[in-house]
Amino acid sequence: MTRIHRRAALGGLAASLAVPHLSRAQGGGGWQPTRPIQLIAGFAPGGGSDVIARTIAEATAPFMPQPMIVVNRPGAGGALAAEQVARAAPDGHTLLLAGGSESTSIPAHREVPYDPKRSFRAVIRLTRHPHFICVRGKGGRFGDMRQVVEAARAEPGRITHGSAGAGTLSHSLFMLLEQRARVEFLHVPYTGGGPVAQALLAGQIDLGVQASDELGGLVASGDIRPIAVASAERALSQPEVPTLRELGWDVVADNQKGWVGPAGMSDEMVAYHHDRFRQGMGTPTWRRFLERLGEADGYADGPGFQLAMDTLLDNVRGALRRG
Repeated sequence: MTRIHRRAALGGLAASLAVPHLSRAQGGGGWQPTRPIQLIAGFAPGGGSDVIARTIAEATAPFMPQPMIVVNRPGAGGALAAEQVARAAPDGHTLLLAGGSESTSIPAHREVPYDPKRSFRAVIRLTRHPHFICVRGKGGRFGDMRQVVEAARAEPGRITHGSAGAGTLSHSLFMLLEQRARVEFLHVPYTGGGPVAQALLAGQIDLGVQASDELGGLVASGDIRPIAVASAERALSQPEVPTLRELGWDVVADNQKGWVGPAGMSDEMVAYHHDRFRQGMGTPTWRRFLERLGEADGYADGPGFQLAMDTLLDNVRGALRRG
């Protein structure tokens, strides 16, 4: 089999394309996969989740004895993919790229056919994407986050914010901010980060959430200005942007991505996948990917990843109850 060309992998290949087997995993006995491993991504080919899944599969292929097949299962903000993996056999051959809205936000807003805390076994966290609160740059109304909060206090329910959709993490981020800052915004749902950016540029909304890989040249051109980041520390890609914690509001809502499997996967299976994907995270392929995004290593082990997801979900549920 031939190696997948990197440009094709990052461009979003067909859902059935497998990352090829390059070499045998090192090591002796214990559990090993006996057939191709399905890597389920809950979003369409070419999007951020798909690119993460294909890049880490390419980076990890030399350490796996079986091919890895990225399967795109878009719909319901990732919840359809999560349901599929929750119902899969816990035999180590099916993993879900989890950690986003399907794991940390949507289950707080509505019923889903899985339990985000009990239906899965976390394996490894790969990335931790910061969420930036942004305003319109040229001709915009606001210069910093404090001005936004002051305006929201003076005009409750009048300052608008866009999100990638009702129940998504970008929606919940503002709910958490409303609770912490004791203000009220007006939610305007869209279908993704791209439409939110377009609405900001057109002056149709006051605020929007953008991920680091969505900002692109919009910040360099001055068209969009990030004024706060909802992470525990400042982002490498935008080090001048303060965290919400620095500004006095304890809101952390990173868009995490990592592998989980169905509940019931054995310790041996989890350790096997963890160790090989961690090897993949040390390769030039993966490191170049992070450098291009301007992000730090997002690694956490399975228990650490699960704790981070559960904590954010609990915070969102708390904000909904108090709202």
